[in-house]
Amino acid sequence: MIVEGIILAAGFSSRAGAYKLTLNLNGKTVIERCIKGMYDACSKIIVVGGYNIKRLAPVLDKYSKVKLVYNENYQLGMFSSVIKGFKYTEGDKVFMIPGDYPLVSYDVYKSLLRINANIVIPTYEGTKGHPVFMNRKMINLLLAETCISNLREFISEQGFATLEVDCPGILMDIDTPEDYVHAQNYSNRLLVR
Repeated sequence: MIVEGIILAAGFSSRAGAYKLTLNLNGKTVIERCIKGMYDACSKIIVVGGYNIKRLAPVLDKYSKVKLVYNENYQLGMFSSVIKGFKYTEGDKVFMIPGDYPLVSYDVYKSLLRINANIVIPTYEGTKGHPVFMNRKMINLLLAETCISNLREFISEQGFATLEVDCPGILMDIDTPEDYVHAQNYSNRLLVR
């Protein structure tokens, strides 16, 4: 089974007050932390860039499994990056996560790999988080759809399985300066363990 990953990294970071994907989080950038969680679970990782893609390229160069692709339609929103990313995949199953979720552990990915379902979403204390894990059948169906305008709508239509995990990081994105401080504090606690 070939497993690949998509990281959505095309957004404007407008609420963060800075370009959040290259912010430092314990010695690595936010995007590198996101890559680190899925790296050993995937044969290839597609990072879909748009706004500020030139700042991402030098950060990602050192990761041999990572391919940076440009979404020329990134202004249209996240779903355009979802579609762009899936078009670059060939794997049997694919993880998909926004690039501002740097605290998802490898254990989450490893656990999701064990679930045999078309679409799987991890939960923490009953709340759905990221990454979304989809098989090739669902990806092909999504790419063939013409009247779906967002991934949530598609997932709701198709149905999905959930997997409870012991990782609050699946719920922790960085949208605001306060989120960044919270992520730093959580990351520091993980290092102390």
